[in-house]
Amino acid sequence: MAQVLEFKLPDLGEGLTEAEIVRWLVQVGDVVAIDQPVVEVETAKAMVEVPCPYGGVVTARFGEEGTELPVGAPLLTVAVGASPSDGPQDGPADHSGAAPVRGAAEGSGNVLVGYGTGEPPARRRRVRPTTPLAPAGAPARPAPPAAVPARADGVGNGTLGSNGMQGSNGTNGSTVHGTGTGTGTSAHGTGTLRAEGPVPVISPLVRRLARENGLDLRELTGSGPDGLILRADVEDALRAAAPQDRTTRQAAPAPARASGPVSSAPAGGIRIPLKGVRGAVADKLSRSRREIPEATCWVDADATELMRARSAMNAAGGPKISLLALLARICTAALARFPELNSSVDTEAREVVQFDHVHLGFAAQTERGLVVPVVRDAHARDAEGLTAEFARLTEAGRAGTLTPADLTGGTFTLNNYGVFGVDGSTPIINHPEAAMLGVGRIVPKPWVHEGELAVRQVVQLSLTFDHRVCDGGTAGGFLRHVADCVEQPAVLLRTL
Repeated sequence: MAQVLEFKLPDLGEGLTEAEIVRWLVQVGDVVAIDQPVVEVETAKAMVEVPCPYGGVVTARFGEEGTELPVGAPLLTVAVGASPSDGPQDGPADHSGAAPVRGAAEGSGNVLVGYGTGEPPARRRRVRPTTPLAPAGAPARPAPPAAVPARADGVGNGTLGSNGMQGSNGTNGSTVHGTGTGTGTSAHGTGTLRAEGPVPVISPLVRRLARENGLDLRELTGSGPDGLILRADVEDALRAAAPQDRTTRQAAPAPARASGPVSSAPAGGIRIPLKGVRGAVADKLSRSRREIPEATCWVDADATELMRARSAMNAAGGPKISLLALLARICTAALARFPELNSSVDTEAREVVQFDHVHLGFAAQTERGLVVPVVRDAHARDAEGLTAEFARLTEAGRAGTLTPADLTGGTFTLNNYGVFGVDGSTPIINHPEAAMLGVGRIVPKPWVHEGELAVRQVVQLSLTFDHRVCDGGTAGGFLRHVADCVEQPAVLLRTL
C-alpha cells in the first residue's frame, strides 16, 4: 500500500521566510524521482527550483502560480510506492513533520543543495493562498483537471547590464525566453487562453497585472520571442487604454457626491507590489539611506593606457580579459592599501569590522530588478580568474539561477553604471558594506596630455563611502590610487 507523504516549502536559508510560486514543474498524477525539481519559486534573493526529497506519484498540489507561501506551508503530496496506474491517492497525508521512513518511503534527506534545511523561523507572516489548503489529517485529494492552471512555461530570464567597454563580456545581455505548449483551463480568470491554446506570458505576475486591470491577453501581440507577452506589452496596452477611459468618464454624467470619506489615493494608475527581489532591494536601499552617513567624491581619469594594456593582453592569445576584471583587480589592490573601506559597522557593538578578504559585488540590472552578485575572494584571483567568474555570474543572472549564496556576503561593490550611457552617479551603498566604487562610460574627450591638448579615453570614477569608517583623506587616497592605476597600469606591478 502506498504511503502518502507531504512535502512542505523548505527553509531556503539566509533568513528567508516566504516564497512565491512562479511555475509548477509537475502536474497531479505525474511520477517524480527523488530530488527531482517540482516547482520554481521566487524569494527575496533569487529564483530557485525546489527538488522533492521523495519519489512517487504526485497526488496533490497546494497553491496556484503567483501565490506567496510561508516557509513550512505544504507544497505537494507524494504517494510513495505507488505506480503511475494507481493515479492520485485519497490516503491521509503525513503531517507529522517527522523524517521520511526508510525503505518504501525512502527519501534523499536533501532539499536544496547549498540551502538550509533546518526548522522554519518561529515568527513568519502568514499569507492566505488563493486556494484552500488541506487541513491536517484530512485526505489529500487531487485538484480536478479543470482547476489545474494552464502553464505558459516561458521563464523570464533577467538581462544583466554591463558596460559596453567590456568587450565580449560587456554587452547588454540579451533576454532568452522559452515558451510552453501546456493545455488546460486556467484557474486565474479571464484572458489566459487563446482559441488554439494558452497565451504565452513571461510570468504569472504579468498575467495577474492584466487580470487586475481587466485587460484581455488574447487581444495583445507579444513583443518577445515567438510572441511572448512581456510586462512592457501589458503596460503599453494599459497606457493606450487610459485616454479612452478618460473620454468615457468625461462623457458620462457626473455621479452624485458620496457622503462618506474620500480616499486620498489618486484615481487610475498601475499598482505594482513591492515584493520578491524588488521588495528586498527597496528594503535594503531604504535601510542604507536611513543608517549610513554617506559621502561621495569623484575624479576624472585618463583610461587610454588601460585600454591599450587590455588590447595587448588579448592580442597575446588565451582567454580574453574583460575591462571589468581589470577594474576589479585595481579595486582589490587599492583595498589592500586602504582596508578601512573594506569593512562594515557593527552598530550594536559600536565597532568597525575590517575584513581580511575581499568579496567583491558588482551591480547588475535584470528584468526582476537590481541584483548584486558576489565574486568570492576576489583579492586572490588574477585577471583571467576574475573574468571567468564575472562571466559565470552574469550567465547565471541572465538565466535567473543565481542562488542566495551568489547574492550575499559582499564586502565592497563595484558599480558599472556606464552601461546606461552616463558619466557619473552617486550610488547608494549596498548595506551593510562601507563603500562602493562607481565607473562611468569611457568616451573620447579633450585632455591635456604631456603638456598638449589631445583626444584621450576619459572615465569618471566616483567613490561613495560610509563616513563612520574613515574620513575624506582616506577616501580620497583610495580613489586617487584607483585613478593612478587606471592612468598608468604599471602602478599595479608594485602590488603583484
